[in-house]
Amino acid sequence: MGPLEGVRVLELAGMGPVPFCGMLLGDMGADVLRVDRIAPVERGVGAEDAQDLRGRNKRSAGIDLKSSAGRATLLELVAQADILIEGYRPGVMERLGLGPDTCLARNPKLVYGRATGWGQDGPLAQAAGHDINYIALTGALAMIGPAGGAPVPPLNLVGDYGGGALYLAFGTVCALHHARSGGGGQVVDAAMIDGVSSLLTVFRGFLQNDRLHEGRGQNALDGGAPWYCTYETRDGGWMAVGALEQRFYIPFVTGLGLDPAALPSREDRANWPELRSLFAARFRKRSRAEWELVFAGSDACVSPVLSLAEASRHPQSTARAAFTRLDGAEHPRPAPRFSQTPATVRQAPARAGADTQVALSDWGIDATQIRDGLAAGYLGEG
Repeated sequence: MGPLEGVRVLELAGMGPVPFCGMLLGDMGADVLRVDRIAPVERGVGAEDAQDLRGRNKRSAGIDLKSSAGRATLLELVAQADILIEGYRPGVMERLGLGPDTCLARNPKLVYGRATGWGQDGPLAQAAGHDINYIALTGALAMIGPAGGAPVPPLNLVGDYGGGALYLAFGTVCALHHARSGGGGQVVDAAMIDGVSSLLTVFRGFLQNDRLHEGRGQNALDGGAPWYCTYETRDGGWMAVGALEQRFYIPFVTGLGLDPAALPSREDRANWPELRSLFAARFRKRSRAEWELVFAGSDACVSPVLSLAEASRHPQSTARAAFTRLDGAEHPRPAPRFSQTPATVRQAPARAGADTQVALSDWGIDATQIRDGLAAGYLGEG
């Protein structure tokens, strides 16, 4: 069942990092119960229940948190939970009567995880935002994109998932360890701007040591260096080059059919445009498949740029069984991998409210209360 078997998690349905964090915890074996609203609600891009793979390894209970009876039911669940995660704007849970003080009074060992873009305080705490806004204010977006071009959003990987979900998961598990080691429960404030700023730690170090050039596409890791970027092939494909160190750079240029000794020095930034033009011209002479064969087995750090569909069929992915299928859907296997407590994809994505009766019963809610809640409409099925 995974290393978090026996851990109970309440996930209050929402957008952004919370459903992904819930998936990560569920992948590791936690019993994740997603609390869905009874009325349909817009939950963001890709959140279509059975089609939203973030809903795997969870169950769903429909509870009307705007009703006093629904809130009372949630507090009964809180009493049984190890972790609660929510992603509402600051103050929403408090206005519902379900804020940290109330929940920790009910369960002093509870880890109360809060994911927001801007954090629980500050002048922007109540402002709306999305991934692109959070990475814009942290400096991350300004560093991504071509030289002379516009900043390019890296999907919503950096803010929602990197700076949000992963830090929320890490923070809640750290707090759970503290609670289970004799400490009390606590609030985990996972602001995406904090997480993204943390991800940028190494680049802040570069900036303070004059190792970071201002402007996009001017540095070793942002596509500025001609040996760390992508090149188009004859058939319109792309190859990714990561030949940072000299020991990788030599087999890279040799694979292109160039003499390393005859090339301009790569240490002189003034030579970068010439080197880029030389490399680009070489890559345009062959197809992506041909370049794959050229660099196969070498230490040149050259790889094809694969689509999502191609990536799951690549020999490295198939050798590691990196993807699995459940109920007709292809899932990335849980990561990371554990030698003693392997994590698995056990359940298909939960449909909103589909598990209300069974899940609430498993979590200790009385059968009569469940029946009455369904009749009264503060609990919902499907």
